[in-house]
Amino acid sequence: MSVGLIGLLDDIAAIAKVAAASLDDVAGQTAKAGAKAAGVVIDDAAVTPNYVIGFASKRELPIVGKIAVGSLRNKLLILLPIALLLGYFLPAAVTPLLMLGGAFLCYEGAEKVLEAAMPHDAHHHEAQSQPIALNARSVEDEKVASAIKTDFILSAEIMAITLAAVPAGSIWTQALVLALVAIFITVGVYGVVALIVKADDVGLALARYDGASVIGSAIRLLGRALVRGMPAFLAVLSTIGTAAMIWVGGGIILHGIEQYGPPAIGQTVHAATEAAAHLLPSIAGIVEWSVEAAISGVIGLLVGAVAIPAVTHGLSPLWKRVKRSQPT
Repeated sequence: MSVGLIGLLDDIAAIAKVAAASLDDVAGQTAKAGAKAAGVVIDDAAVTPNYVIGFASKRELPIVGKIAVGSLRNKLLILLPIALLLGYFLPAAVTPLLMLGGAFLCYEGAEKVLEAAMPHDAHHHEAQSQPIALNARSVEDEKVASAIKTDFILSAEIMAITLAAVPAGSIWTQALVLALVAIFITVGVYGVVALIVKADDVGLALARYDGASVIGSAIRLLGRALVRGMPAFLAVLSTIGTAAMIWVGGGIILHGIEQYGPPAIGQTVHAATEAAAHLLPSIAGIVEWSVEAAISGVIGLLVGAVAIPAVTHGLSPLWKRVKRSQPT
C-alpha cells in the first residue's frame, strides 16, 4: 500500500509539473502576443472616446460599459472561434478578410477627415449614406452600435496578430491564449477609456476641495488644470483616433498587397524605410516605423477616398432598397 501511495504521489507531482509548465507557456505566449498587438490596442483606446463626446456626464460610463461588453462579445464569441477555424481549415482566407476590415477603417477615418475639411460635403455624404432603420433607436444606441462595429475590425486585427504570434500546437492552448489576450486587452483598453472620459469630473471634484493647506491648494490647482485641459486633450485624442483608423487600415491593406500583389511594392516600401533609417542611424528603428506608418497612412487615405463615393452611390442605395423590401 505504501509503495502504491508513493507511486501515486509521484504521478501527481509529475502531472503538477507538466500543468505548471503548460501554464507558464500559456502566460509567456499571452504576454508575447499582447505585446505584438500593442499598436492596435493604442489605436483602439484612442478611437473609442470619440463615441462618448457630447453625452451627459452620467451616461459616459454606461456607454463605455456597453461598448466594452460588445467588444468582449466580439472577441470571445465571434472572433475567437472564427480565428481558430480559419487558422486550422482555411488560413489563406485570413488576410483577405483583414483587408476588407482595413478598407472599412480607411472609410471611417476618411469620413472624419472629410467632415473636418469640408463640413458641407460631409453632411451631404452622411445624408446619402444614412441607413433606414426598421425600428427607431436613440442616438446613444446608434453611437454604441457604431463603436462596436469599429471595435470589431480592430479586435479582428488584435486576434489575428495574437494567433500569428502563438506557435502551432494544441488548439486548446491557442484558444486559451486568444481568450486571455481578449480579456486583458478589453479590460485594459476600456479601463483607460473610462479614466479618460471621467477625468474632467475628477478634475471638478478636485477643484472644489476645501482644504486650506499647501497640499489643498495644489489639489485645487490640479483639478482646475484637468477641467481646463480635458477639452483640448479630447480634441487631440479625436485627431489621434482618426489618424489611427487610417494608419491601421492602410497598414493592413499594405501588408495584404505585399503578400498578394507584385513583389516590387513591398520591396519599394522596405527600401524607403531602410534609406530613411540610414540618414538617422541613431534612431533607425523609430525612423523605419515612422516612414512605414506614413506610407500606410497615405494608402489609407487613398482607399478611404475611393470608398466614400463607392458607399455613397453604390452600397448605401443598395442597402436602402434591401431595407425597404423587408416587411415592417
